Amino acid sequence: MTALFLRDLKLSIRAGGGALIGVLFFLTIVAVIPFGVGPDLKLLSRIGPAIVWIGALLAALLGLDRLFQAERDDGSLDLMLIQETPLVLTVLVKCFAHWTATSLPLVIASPLLGLFMNMDETAIGATMLTLLVGSPAITFIGAVGAAVAVALPRGGLLVSILVLPLTIPVLIFGVSATYAAVEDPAPFLPPFLILIAQTLFFAVIGPAAAALALRNTAD
Repeated sequence: MTALFLRDLKLSIRAGGGALIGVLFFLTIVAVIPFGVGPDLKLLSRIGPAIVWIGALLAALLGLDRLFQAERDDGSLDLMLIQETPLVLTVLVKCFAHWTATSLPLVIASPLLGLFMNMDETAIGATMLTLLVGSPAITFIGAVGAAVAVALPRGGLLVSILVLPLTIPVLIFGVSATYAAVEDPAPFLPPFLILIAQTLFFAVIGPAAAALALRNTAD
């Protein structure tokens, strides 16, 4: 499992620019917002957490279609299906490797973009924490879409279409927890705990559904 994690981590970083492309896309989304809404610093500060979360969500969708593509291209997907290691565990490790290579850099870059949106220290810290907790759920959901579209020649767009609606609850509670941490007396803990629960739920359901989809694709 360690070897698989390191292999997928290298593939995720090398393929299409890896983390750098995701961070640049994240930066581009957030950077164009002030040009659209104007130089109102109070408005930017108010909408900043939501914009950072939306940018991170869209950037996290990049590369999801390649989650199982390398195994499909070189034929090792068939070996994954017949190996002794449970396929669910293999998918879980691949998801962690993909999250480490693509989503974790977005979490690290979020404070810088928070400053760009004129967010205060509390908002920046809450946004970074909620992204750290909530972004794995996006990867687990995306694994299902990637498994469904792995056999399709142009499955990248299909993955985004399948995954994006399912990630809306993660976005809602991630943004809600961030605003709750900034605006008293709204409580931070309830939406944050729901966000954690969503990540744990999809950590179980996502790999299992992806493994089932991969088996059906092979059949």
